[in-house]
Amino acid sequence: MTLLARIGFAARGLVYILIGWFALDVALHGGETTDNQGALGTLADAPLGHILLAVCAVGFSGYALWRLTEAITDPEKRGRTLKGKFERLGYAISGISHIMLATAAGRLALEQTAKQQGSPGDESAQGWSAWLLGQPGGVFLLVLAGILLLIIAAAQALKAYKARFDELGGDVPAPSYVRWIGRWGYAARALVFSLIGWFIISAALNHDPDRAGGLGEALEQLRAQDEGAVLLSVVALGLALFGLFSLIEARYRRMKVYRPDFLR
Repeated sequence: MTLLARIGFAARGLVYILIGWFALDVALHGGETTDNQGALGTLADAPLGHILLAVCAVGFSGYALWRLTEAITDPEKRGRTLKGKFERLGYAISGISHIMLATAAGRLALEQTAKQQGSPGDESAQGWSAWLLGQPGGVFLLVLAGILLLIIAAAQALKAYKARFDELGGDVPAPSYVRWIGRWGYAARALVFSLIGWFIISAALNHDPDRAGGLGEALEQLRAQDEGAVLLSVVALGLALFGLFSLIEARYRRMKVYRPDFLR
């Protein structure tokens, strides 16, 4: 199970490197941005692409299991503090999102669904936002979802600022260049997550699900700003470096997967 979680880090790294590469190409030459699912779609045409997708599906499943186990069983007893409870909530959200990625990668590997280019996550965000706005208390729940994303973004920014990365194994701190890779990567993710959170809050306050968006929409908004090409290039490099940092974590992260009771 620990091995599967490490494969999950590697799969996440591959996807983020692809996202960063495509975003950099958009910044320099124009075109359409992509998100996690769009990046997976590009693997279908790559040499041994279906094998890569199958490995990604297995890795994302292992990563999701690890995160959900941490969220549910709280093996490190983090839930005793408010900070720990938010961390467990973040683990749960991460686990659910990686289940969705595992499903998407698996269906692509088995050719059960057509590959999607661009940012299918934007349409998904608009779809569930529209559904939620039609439910009792939907506006409140959608605002709450946006606030949670802003909190996650703040946590990512704090991690970028501190750049300790104590979770990496070894008896000595991680080398400075590794910390800078992680710092840049987490800073880019913090910016993207904050934009996505704001899109969701805006959709709720304006009762307009079309205002919601995912990673692709966040990158598009960056490109649309003054000096957008430069801004998007910086963020694209950050996302690619986050992918590289995920590959480093796949090898060196200190971790232990605690199996749920029903798997013992």
